[in-house]
Amino acid sequence: MLDHTTTQATPVPKKSFHLFKLKAKQLDDGYLDRIPWFQFILLSLLFPMWAAAASLNDILITQFKTIFTLSNFASAFVQSAFYGGYFLIAIPASLVIKKTSYKLAILIGLLLYTVGCTLFFPASHMATYSIFLAAIFAIAVGLSFLETSANTYSSLLGPKETTTLRLNISQTFYPIGAIAGIVLGKYLIFGEGASLEEQMKGLTGIERVQFGEQMLQKTLLPYKFIIIVLIAMMILFILTEFPASKPKDEPNTESAKISETLAYLAKNKEFLKGIGTEFMYIGMQTAVWSFTIRLAMSLHGSINERSASTFMIYSYIAFFLGKIIANFLMNKMSPSKVLYIYGILGSLSLAYIMLVHNMSAVYFTILVSGLFGPCWATIYSQTLDTVTDKRHTATAGAIIVMSIIGGAIIPLIQGLVADWTGSMSYSFVVSLICFVVVVIYSKDRMKKQA
Repeated sequence: MLDHTTTQATPVPKKSFHLFKLKAKQLDDGYLDRIPWFQFILLSLLFPMWAAAASLNDILITQFKTIFTLSNFASAFVQSAFYGGYFLIAIPASLVIKKTSYKLAILIGLLLYTVGCTLFFPASHMATYSIFLAAIFAIAVGLSFLETSANTYSSLLGPKETTTLRLNISQTFYPIGAIAGIVLGKYLIFGEGASLEEQMKGLTGIERVQFGEQMLQKTLLPYKFIIIVLIAMMILFILTEFPASKPKDEPNTESAKISETLAYLAKNKEFLKGIGTEFMYIGMQTAVWSFTIRLAMSLHGSINERSASTFMIYSYIAFFLGKIIANFLMNKMSPSKVLYIYGILGSLSLAYIMLVHNMSAVYFTILVSGLFGPCWATIYSQTLDTVTDKRHTATAGAIIVMSIIGGAIIPLIQGLVADWTGSMSYSFVVSLICFVVVVIYSKDRMKKQA
């Protein structure tokens, strides 16, 4: 006799469509058993995206200073708007990561970055400094989502023991975007012939205003190209499967409140040291790159903006090479020792820039850029590694990103010193102090690891 009793079939969970599947295995501590190379490279390609925006700021500072007749201090507000956006949005971005996923936070960041770029269209027509600062701030909001996600996510996409090296590899992609941004600015924003200051010197009244507006129209051109790339990146991320990269061994891993996390981190002295050092480092990096073009023009009276921006291309190439060399050295010695060596050489180079007032100092700014190589990624991963309670990882990563506010403050101080002393060269003492802090931090880490 046939049994006509119907048995309920076990429902098959719906799977999201992904063109590019994840093949690595998620471990209980949030790391993977091996590096999923396609996902890792795609994630690493985000690093050039915020690098391009950051390097374009160095172009905008020079352009705005002349057109809006700004002091060095006032022109540095470009960086304040940019890094201020990072500071304000990092914690909200971490909350999105905790509630959803790293991938969704990245997609939100790409979308907001695109919106910020489109704001350059009305800004270039309204032609006021404050509107440009608002557009730059909007871009930074999107970038804060990207950096808060990507830096921590890169450290998790693979085995735990290669965390620092992996983040340094991702950071190696950064100079590619920085070079692309400066090249776009050099040829699409800066013109040929005499410097912008010389061209505007003989203009008055409506003639000067019209010329300034014409020059400001050029500022939106690089952002058209960036928007196209951002749309392509969004599509690729939607089609690619990514791991959750969240610990599974503790059922309440993601339940920590912000207040609890902040209380935990406030008592973590090593974490606080890392935050302070990252603040000083990113401020120094931003200041050196913000004023390299101005330094070249102050030491070489006949050079124009387009020619001076070539030194920034060399700087980013040096930055790239510095990272490659640092990655190689980290296979031979500890990351802290590599950071220490780079810090000593960087401090000596900045002292040279400050004391020697000829064009050789500009070439030393290129050398300093090379010596920035391992700094951000090494300090970031070592600082994040001090967070042993993994319930706080996402928020801790966001707070490290918030230390980028140094990029809003240190350039202002260096610009103020340049205005006070009347010398762009002397102002590099501010950056020198910052690199000395990195040296002290790395030496302290070496002692603890001995």
